[in-house]
Amino acid sequence: MPLIVVTTSPRVAPGLLSHQAWRAFGSGRVLTGAEDHPQLPYLAEAGVEVTVVEPDAARLAREAVEGTVVWLADGRGSDEEFMRALGHAAIALDDPPVIEVVPGSYDLPGARVLDLVAVMERLRAECPWDRGQTHESLVPYLLEEAYEVLETIEQGDYPALREELGDLLLQVVFHAKVAEGFDMDDVAAGIVDKLVRRHPHVFGSVRADSADEVSDNWEAIKAAERAAKGERSSALDGVPLGQPALSLAAQLLRRAERAGAPESLASTVGQGVGRELFDLVRRAQRAGVDAEAELRAAARSYRERVHAWETHQA
Repeated sequence: MPLIVVTTSPRVAPGLLSHQAWRAFGSGRVLTGAEDHPQLPYLAEAGVEVTVVEPDAARLAREAVEGTVVWLADGRGSDEEFMRALGHAAIALDDPPVIEVVPGSYDLPGARVLDLVAVMERLRAECPWDRGQTHESLVPYLLEEAYEVLETIEQGDYPALREELGDLLLQVVFHAKVAEGFDMDDVAAGIVDKLVRRHPHVFGSVRADSADEVSDNWEAIKAAERAAKGERSSALDGVPLGQPALSLAAQLLRRAERAGAPESLASTVGQGVGRELFDLVRRAQRAGVDAEAELRAAARSYRERVHAWETHQA
């Protein structure tokens, strides 16, 4: 006789189960080890009787020899260990039951972000430090995590990139939780709407065969959005002045050049070292070089030389 294990995801609304799962629930005695399983009220509503028992792999395997048994897994992290024990218990029998796993519900891509939101909810409610944070107090951590992401990319340390992106994502979720008037769903909905709106060549009927055409469409759509809001349109709108100075200068130059601003506007800005640095950024732009990245590479090289010198001195 078969032992049918029905798995469910805690990230999918309870009651939304696959056709195979509903068929399985009607094929034999249904057991679970979780008295607070979120599926229980919905199964009861559908007339499926579920018995809550103490998880016992050996006993479950023996019962499945006598008749079909359906096990509703708890879906909260302990399933893997229990399934291993169940497999060992079945193999130990002279006439082992056939174990069949039926996915009742499963995660879609991005579902684990729901776990992060849930963890942040609890931290904000129960942790004194997390509860005391504001948008302003979190700014240093946001910048630090962003720079750590940048560092792993520059070093080509892609295994570490996953962790650093997680730290940065935490900051986004944290700010969304701290906010009054919107939440993480609003943040996600806003960027989804913006991406769809600004990619008509993907989600609409506009055609764009090159990256330059995509950029031109993007800028045109942004300008139309500003006009619809009654805002004064400028090629420099949206350039964050708080970014590193070399990146700021480079972005301003790119935007102004795209808008057709005369080059003479950039030839006499600043004084002394400031003018020299701005001119260096202009030279880098003309050469197709990222001035910020070049200076960072030079700084890393200098750091390595200092470390080597310190080692030699020791």
